[in-house]
Amino acid sequence: MQTNKNTNLWFDEFKKSEEYRVFLKAPVAYFCAEYALDSALTTYAGGLGVLAGDYVREAALRGFPLLAVGLCYKNAQSILSAEKINPKKILRRVVDKDGKELQISLPLENRMIYISAWEWREGEASVYLLDTDLSENDPIDRDITKNLYDDNRDLRLKQEIILGIGGFRMLAALGHHASVYHLNESHSAFIALELVRHEMEHQRIANFLEALKLARKHVIFTNHTILPEGQELFAEEKVSLFLAQYAEEMGLVGRDISKLGGRKDLPGLLSMTTLAFNLTSHANAVSRLHAARAKTLWPKENLETITNGIFVPRWDKVGKNSDPISDHLKNKKRLLALVEEKSGEKWGENDLILVWARRLVEYKQPTLILDRATELLQLVKNSPVPIHLVFSGPTREDENGNPYIAKIKKVIKEKLPGIAVFIPNYSTAVAETLTAGADVWLNTPLVGFEACGTSGMKAALNGALALTTGDGWVAEVAPEDIGWVMKDPRSADEILSILRDKILPSWDRPAWTDKMKRARNLMLNNFSTTRVLKEYIEKLYLPALKQKHTHRP
Repeated sequence: MQTNKNTNLWFDEFKKSEEYRVFLKAPVAYFCAEYALDSALTTYAGGLGVLAGDYVREAALRGFPLLAVGLCYKNAQSILSAEKINPKKILRRVVDKDGKELQISLPLENRMIYISAWEWREGEASVYLLDTDLSENDPIDRDITKNLYDDNRDLRLKQEIILGIGGFRMLAALGHHASVYHLNESHSAFIALELVRHEMEHQRIANFLEALKLARKHVIFTNHTILPEGQELFAEEKVSLFLAQYAEEMGLVGRDISKLGGRKDLPGLLSMTTLAFNLTSHANAVSRLHAARAKTLWPKENLETITNGIFVPRWDKVGKNSDPISDHLKNKKRLLALVEEKSGEKWGENDLILVWARRLVEYKQPTLILDRATELLQLVKNSPVPIHLVFSGPTREDENGNPYIAKIKKVIKEKLPGIAVFIPNYSTAVAETLTAGADVWLNTPLVGFEACGTSGMKAALNGALALTTGDGWVAEVAPEDIGWVMKDPRSADEILSILRDKILPSWDRPAWTDKMKRARNLMLNNFSTTRVLKEYIEKLYLPALKQKHTHRP
């Protein structure tokens, strides 16, 4: 990886190129099911959305032409206790040249679905969020874009059809014509079908497969997960039913489309991941470990590796010209204020604060350290410095129904009162406070399950040291540069031994502050979205752009 300084110079040169001028005329269209844009918007569930929000902001900062498309969830339960928001306060209705609400439509089952859009804008960053809550639609269709990752499979399939096919049509209605279509995960894979239909019409190609060969040259796919629960599967019969009229317009039957995402080991099901691979020309994984693991699942796919990064201006609470040590203390005081506000606990600024904060799911092992709560309590009692733990994380389930939240609260109440707290209502604002103020960032995913992970990058950027398993991006750095890496990712005992034998002896000493500075510099130089955007341009966008076929509007 190049330093951030070299990357900045690269962008200066790139903007002088003919390729950049092509992108100015025909930008990259970026599709994602979720975006973390504003804490008041329930338009994201976790890391995928946070990454998408960071990427959009980076492209705007660098002046790279990017058109982002997602869905406008009005009543999402992605962030517990989030206030129901009035989108008009944060979003702007997309209108046509006459100032009227812009609408597009697409066939779904035996009827037309009408779609409008909201625009979120920050500086030069813009995201179009599609909305079916229109009076022109049947009541059941008005709710298609209501909930993020709805549990109803039929509704979920409709969402992905709206995102892909509807997203393409909305951009076209706005007069935007993309040179490359970037699928950030497979949720939007149906966009490739609309691109095929476009090629058949504008290139006057009668054969679907011939048009597909041309269309897929312009589509790239970023895979973010190898977990089975992360692979979207839909019944082929439902795909055929919902897209029957759409398929007929291309001289096909619905089953022709569903077969494009079929897998021999899953008869009767369409895999959105398989569909994405089959309809795109280039694909990538988001860390080296992820790429290696993905190769075992999809041996025929040639995945590039582009390790994720973070948008530094969004997450850096230290500042360019200030002292990272004193600034970290200021940020820590904000964390302590949040703890007091949410729990009533008053902790000291010289106490050692460990934070575990991310999605509360099994492979991330949110309660691992609590499996040895009795031993942890004894360690805390014998420690020369007060030790405290903060837990937090979003969930799409009701708070009382999430087993990890219930266990965390139970253990804290029974064994660790005054020592640990759980911060509810996790949001990007809470994440910014926790990553900026933590002394030690506790990260416990099972190795091979976390595609990349970026919360630890944000913490390291602000001077937190990591106590982590060697998963995702962590495998790409020297452990001594970021903190301490566990050998056994399932061992709570190892967490306690590292805390007792390595962390406490070095706490508040020169070696600790030196490591804080090394970790911060590593993030600035190697793990920013500046580097990520550069690699996407070099490894995926330019190769797609340079293929012989010209995609015409």
